[in-house]
Amino acid sequence: MNLPLRVLLGYFLIVGLAAFFVLRIFVAEVRPSVKQAIEESMVDTANILAEMATDDLVAGRIGNGRFAERVASYHARAVDARIFHFHKTSLDFRVIVTDAKGIVRYDSEHRAEGMDYSNWQDIRRTLRGEYGARSSHIRENDKDSSVFYVAAPIRDGPRTIGVLSVAKRESTLLPIIHHSEDTIVRHGAWLLGGSALIGLAVTLWLTGSIRRLRRYAQAVAAGKAAEPPTGGGQEISDLARAMEAMREKLEGRQYVERTVQALTHELKSPLAALRGAGEILGEVQLPEAERRRFAAHVLSQSQRMTDCVNRMLALSKLESGPLRESAEPCDLQAIATELLAARQARADARKIRCEFAAGETLPPLHAECENLALALGNLLDNAIDHAPDGSTITLSLVRQGKELSIQVRDRGAGIPDYALPHLFERFYALPRPDGSKGSGLGLAIVQEVARRHHGRLTLANHPEGGALACLEFPLFTVSSRRSHRALT
Repeated sequence: MNLPLRVLLGYFLIVGLAAFFVLRIFVAEVRPSVKQAIEESMVDTANILAEMATDDLVAGRIGNGRFAERVASYHARAVDARIFHFHKTSLDFRVIVTDAKGIVRYDSEHRAEGMDYSNWQDIRRTLRGEYGARSSHIRENDKDSSVFYVAAPIRDGPRTIGVLSVAKRESTLLPIIHHSEDTIVRHGAWLLGGSALIGLAVTLWLTGSIRRLRRYAQAVAAGKAAEPPTGGGQEISDLARAMEAMREKLEGRQYVERTVQALTHELKSPLAALRGAGEILGEVQLPEAERRRFAAHVLSQSQRMTDCVNRMLALSKLESGPLRESAEPCDLQAIATELLAARQARADARKIRCEFAAGETLPPLHAECENLALALGNLLDNAIDHAPDGSTITLSLVRQGKELSIQVRDRGAGIPDYALPHLFERFYALPRPDGSKGSGLGLAIVQEVARRHHGRLTLANHPEGGALACLEFPLFTVSSRRSHRALT
């Protein structure tokens, strides 16, 4: 079971159980609460009627006197009362009057007259001077058939001469009870549903933050550039910042170790060549021609080491330096023209012709102009280094929809299939036509510049021969590492 489902089930289990028990308690309390309210009003009713029945009971005419007439008139009344959600259309009190021995002398329904009620709890306790009430079932095992009885003493001075008991069927209260129960259950269901939705939202919010944190960790583990996630609460943000700080420290240490190892390995060859040339130059009888040849070799190897160190420094600066807060408009045509002019003498020495093609007026590219020039210069240097003498190099600037493509093509031997997966590795270099090798850092620098500008670098063989390098940038404003806006 995945984390979101476990969180949601755990939340719903807690909320659901709590809501279930609360609803159960509320529903269970509806019936007793209604009964208590009715019983309270029946106490008042019984005592008022007991006062009204006193004279007729003393006079011995309780069954056919004025009190009996008024009760009969009460039952004959028509009533149409809307009490909130309850519609009352009948008058339901039954009145029973007994003498001091508990014998029924009057029954408004004329069903119990002459019967001995002295053992019924409401009558018995009232005759003893206590509060008398009871609940009896008309039908066994039918809780809805119960009848409430509340009694009050009939006094002649200080002496109790009888009891008046008021009865009311519970069935008359069922609409009120059922409506209250239904209302509680309905609102409880809405509450439970709302709680479930809130739980789902909280679960998605929490697990979304965890997923972003996981994707960030996976990207870091894969060696990809990634931003630490924000949001998801203070704890998640603190954890993301802690992971980012840990990543930076680990990457810094690993970067230093990898750089030192790679640079040491790369400098071994020119250092060995310099040492060998120095030992030969130290010989006294070395011919002048040989001395000049080895001196030139020392200079070329020294230049190779210088290029390697300079490019390594440039790459380190790119990888470790933060992006600018805002880019600046760069005129690619002007940059390309300047870079080609700076390399014209080197190309002329090998009779290499440099062509420049820009199909249309291009919009300015918002970028780090200095680094953009560094990347384009490395592509041109790479093309010149691997182009055969007397060939042509073509530099093209092409707008493709919302992207700007910089294409550099040479007419050399192309790229061997075995080398294609390794072209962007540091210090990986293919032999040039003259047999020499470069630093192997030029393409790594170009790729890093592309990454910093949300672009991409591809290098492949051209169908008509030679290699084609494509450096593509989206035409948007780079305002920070986290936001950018497409140009219209």
